[in-house]
Amino acid sequence: MSDSLSKTPQPALKPMNFSTKLAYGAGDLGPAITANILAFFLLFFFTSVAGMNAAVAGSILMVGKIWDAINDPIVGVMSDRTRSHRWGRRYPWMLLGAIPFGLTFFLQWIVPKFSDDPAVNQTGLLWYYIIIAILFNTFYTMVNLPYTALTPELTQDYNERTSLNSFRFTFSIGGSILSLILAQVIFAVVPQPSERYLILGAVCAILSTVPLYWCVFGTRDRSHEVALHNPQFVGDVEESLPYLEQLKIVFTNRPFLFVIGIYLCSWLGVQVTSAILPYFVVDWMRQDASVFTYVALAVQGTALPMLFVWSRVSARYGKKAVYFMGMVLWIIAQAGLFFLQPSQSLLMWPLAIMAGFGVSTAYLIPWSMIPDVIELDELNTGQRREGIFYGFMVLLQKVGLAIGLFLVGQALDAAGYIESTGGAPPVQPESALFAIRLAIGPIPTLALICGLALAYFYPITREVHAEILLKLQERKQQQAENS
Repeated sequence: MSDSLSKTPQPALKPMNFSTKLAYGAGDLGPAITANILAFFLLFFFTSVAGMNAAVAGSILMVGKIWDAINDPIVGVMSDRTRSHRWGRRYPWMLLGAIPFGLTFFLQWIVPKFSDDPAVNQTGLLWYYIIIAILFNTFYTMVNLPYTALTPELTQDYNERTSLNSFRFTFSIGGSILSLILAQVIFAVVPQPSERYLILGAVCAILSTVPLYWCVFGTRDRSHEVALHNPQFVGDVEESLPYLEQLKIVFTNRPFLFVIGIYLCSWLGVQVTSAILPYFVVDWMRQDASVFTYVALAVQGTALPMLFVWSRVSARYGKKAVYFMGMVLWIIAQAGLFFLQPSQSLLMWPLAIMAGFGVSTAYLIPWSMIPDVIELDELNTGQRREGIFYGFMVLLQKVGLAIGLFLVGQALDAAGYIESTGGAPPVQPESALFAIRLAIGPIPTLALICGLALAYFYPITREVHAEILLKLQERKQQQAENS
């Protein structure tokens, strides 16, 4: 099939239409809803509803994230090697994983009782949440990693990729906002904490599953059209390099190392802030638990429209310039949160809005860079390995986040944080309050500064990418002539 495609002249590939971009964006709605709910609520749920020790809760999050990281390159390589003339390389994974993905998300919000003995019950809860975390993260990877690897299979245009990612992260941030609004409504209506999270988990599980099918059926035709112009996307499974040799090629791709570093630093800032925000608002700022969802909404609500602003700025000034602009504003906001006092609660809102300017670049820019890196690899090796690049990008990011979340839980426990199982929040010691402030300010700020340094040295500019595409086109023409 691939030989016949390469010899058959194809009409010029048209720009993507609006409905295809919309369907592609919908594919990130479910992962965004689930990831956002877990980032903002799960650690707090473990310590304040399930009544678990903060260090144990942090360990559960670390185990889930590490497994999530381990299975990413496995699924990435397998999706690279998947061949279906009807569905292509990525779609079979999304179709099979969608329903189990939603079901295992819901199971994380159940608090089963294993024994009347508190110690035995805590052990039972520990293993229950570890098993569910492993299952959920397996199915999350099955739907999300092949989805993210679709970008270069839908367009090869430098600016169109940024535009496509704008649609993706519109749904991503929109899903985050929707999940916070749902949480706020449910928390206001349902008085019992355990029931709140159970209902929230059920609603979000359904909302997370359905859009995955919209994405598959709404982008499949475009993927097939691109495959006609790029026969390496379809056909029989080619003999591939040994796994260790592939890793060697991936990690000798210098721009790729910069991208994963930028992404890791950006998302370390996002995830640590998300995990500690409920504690910051409730325990340090002395606000009601419902307030932190409004603060999160201020961040996400700002980030959503800024995606389109930054996309236009990127088309004119480039991806690196946009990243610098957003990160500087974000760093100022994070530093401001550290110095914020309980009597200055009104200042949380402008700082949250300022942070939203930067958060949108953390969504948009690294994922717009990775397809360029993949094409550089194709130029150097003659093979396309989207799955392995996306897989190892996410692997390293998740390992970093796992360690970060684990350390947050350990730091809270070491600082004397007092767990609760409902009712009025306990008065925390000064040591715990200072640990919360460190996690909301200096730690994310340091990560963002490191990301800025890496972005400064990132080597693929618009001009370099245009040269890469030109060389790839020349190679394809030569291959067509020789065949």
